Amino acid sequence: MDNSTYFVTYTLRQPEGSYSHRHIYFTCFSFFYILILFLNIWLFVVIFLERALHEPMYIFLCNLCLNGIFGATGFYPKFLHDLILDSYVIPSYLCALQSFVIYSSVKCEYCTLAVMAYDRHVAICRPLDYHTKLNRFTCLLLLVFCWFVPFITTLIALLLSNTLALCRYHIDKLYCDNWSMVKLSCESTVANNIYGLLSISFYFCIFAIIMVSYIKLAIACKASLECRRKFWQTCVPHIFSLVNFSVAMLFDTLYNRYGSSNIPDSLRNFLALEIIIVPPIFNPLIYGLKLKEVRKRVWKQRLNIC
Repeated sequence: MDNSTYFVTYTLRQPEGSYSHRHIYFTCFSFFYILILFLNIWLFVVIFLERALHEPMYIFLCNLCLNGIFGATGFYPKFLHDLILDSYVIPSYLCALQSFVIYSSVKCEYCTLAVMAYDRHVAICRPLDYHTKLNRFTCLLLLVFCWFVPFITTLIALLLSNTLALCRYHIDKLYCDNWSMVKLSCESTVANNIYGLLSISFYFCIFAIIMVSYIKLAIACKASLECRRKFWQTCVPHIFSLVNFSVAMLFDTLYNRYGSSNIPDSLRNFLALEIIIVPPIFNPLIYGLKLKEVRKRVWKQRLNIC
């Protein structure tokens, strides 16, 4: 009797002209990955080493950096490996792992941005209660929320898709995601669709709550010059990150749900990769440049290194 475990193998979408241009692709994506690691690790180290930055806002920013590294690592090593070997295949267990890492990272980013919005709301609207409401225990609970909810919701989605029988094995995307795996099934996917819509609705509600919170903050800050300055320095980067990430999520959702073979290959690849490339680079840059305390210490570290 053969006791070995059998794993289904998927084929992934091959980039256009990958064989003739794979060295160019490899160089570009290696640069993106190294840049993501460098920017996020540098910002994390700066905040970790500077005791003056050991405040809730910067702790949540560290979490955003770690999450950017976590999500990027779910995509880049596998894709670079495929480019080197010119072989775009992946076993089902690695496909599930890649989907889990990328999409739990996406959801973690939303949760972290929501927590950061709450932090700014308390800091600006109730500054006297700030250290009471956002003490160490509360910060720890919020960080657990940022990771636990995405992990559980993504795991449930993967378990639901794992029960489906497959009739196709080609994922028309550069990486694995749960919805692409669901579309390969020849069974009814009603439960998966309902759960997917509930998940999208949940994170859309988070987006709406964050935007309402910032609108209220902007209105509350009109009366005071000091509050306007604080809002501009600390809240505007959050809004930029939220809008940038939400646009990336919208592209990815539209691609997964309504992607058509009539869409040009370059646009399809852009829609698939925008969420992987842009937010992890954009976040440390915008926070490092806009937040005054972080910017000062980043330049201080750079001068020390020089």
